Amino acid sequence: MFIQTETTPNPATLKFVPGVDVLGAGVRDFNSAEAAQASPLAVALFSITGVKGVMYGGDFISVTKTDDMEWPHLKPAILGLMMEHFLSKAPLFAGEAPTTGTLDESEEFFEPKDADTVAAIKDLLETRIRPAVAQDGGDISFRGFRNGIVYLHMRGSCAGCPSSTLTLKSGIQNLLRHFLPDVLEVEAI
Repeated sequence: MFIQTETTPNPATLKFVPGVDVLGAGVRDFNSAEAAQASPLAVALFSITGVKGVMYGGDFISVTKTDDMEWPHLKPAILGLMMEHFLSKAPLFAGEAPTTGTLDESEEFFEPKDADTVAAIKDLLETRIRPAVAQDGGDISFRGFRNGIVYLHMRGSCAGCPSSTLTLKSGIQNLLRHFLPDVLEVEAI
């Protein structure tokens, strides 16, 4: 088994591509070993000193490190754990895949009169923005829309990325404003 690694715009995050399906659909984002208890692989990754975040995507895993560690010291241990996990064909989650680590749609906020705009925002996110963000080892999801402002949640390599503000303002905001005149601004939450 060969696991590819890809750099991301966030120097604290690497994208690991094992060449097999990881999660299939959706994402699961963990920011601590406690939050990852349902996933033996994520718990094992958090046991490596210097790992501070793990995100599962459809066909990749993003790992975020602490600032005091360097990738040449972390990468071999991470690759070893991933290789062992995927070669053993162990499940990604113990029992059923939990919904923790993802945002619940009930946490979304917007006015009923904005439902059409929100549907268009979600469509643009799913078809144009999320695939591009996933290529960089991250994920982005809709959280709300109020007074012309779109609120988005960024995960994986996008969270804490030095270029995330540029991505939000120059990329996503411009795209949404181009297609939807009701959108005035985009903010990360």
